[in-house]
Amino acid sequence: MKTIYIYVLDTLADWELGYVTSELNSRRFFKEDANQVSIKTVSYSKQSISTMGGMTIVSDYLVDDIIVSETSILLLPGADTWNDPKHEAILVKASKLLSVGATVCAICGATAALANFGILDNRPHTSNGPGFLEMVCSDYKGQDFYIDQPSIASNNLITAGSTEALLWTKQIIECLDVFKSNTLESWYNYFNSGDSKYFFELMQTLPSNNKN
Repeated sequence: MKTIYIYVLDTLADWELGYVTSELNSRRFFKEDANQVSIKTVSYSKQSISTMGGMTIVSDYLVDDIIVSETSILLLPGADTWNDPKHEAILVKASKLLSVGATVCAICGATAALANFGILDNRPHTSNGPGFLEMVCSDYKGQDFYIDQPSIASNNLITAGSTEALLWTKQIIECLDVFKSNTLESWYNYFNSGDSKYFFELMQTLPSNNKN
């Protein structure tokens, strides 16, 4: 069982989590022998937060409830409020998770939070483009490890820029190994291009279409 913890905070960027939460919760394209996954929201308090799109979320758990284990995955979405000191606890937890081999996935503003906390000082990573982290992070020292690509999966850290929710999701799903490889490629190609041929390719990869 893998536990996926999703950190929620005010002004959370709704679009950055849409693909990954939908696919992991619905399991609609999972392979037959996929590992079980459990999705939990976590936050700094039990008070509700309001996303950038105006949706209200009350977290399932607090940061202290996150189990530091290789079977834990932490998703950190972008938001305009990452500079608030109350988010330090989740950054401490992220560092601990990485140290035990758990996977941490950050996109957009969350990469800046990791950078300011020193977590990206010696790990390959990306963000919203060259110069972005220097502009917004006074303590950023990871320039030598910055890779100018849309989304980077390196060891157990997956980072992406604000426009790359789809590729970020692809890399997270690949890390979790819950899709067959051809399912994942067809899924990504369909949502990336909108070409219906990939939809039919996707349908042909599913277990229900391979039993005859």
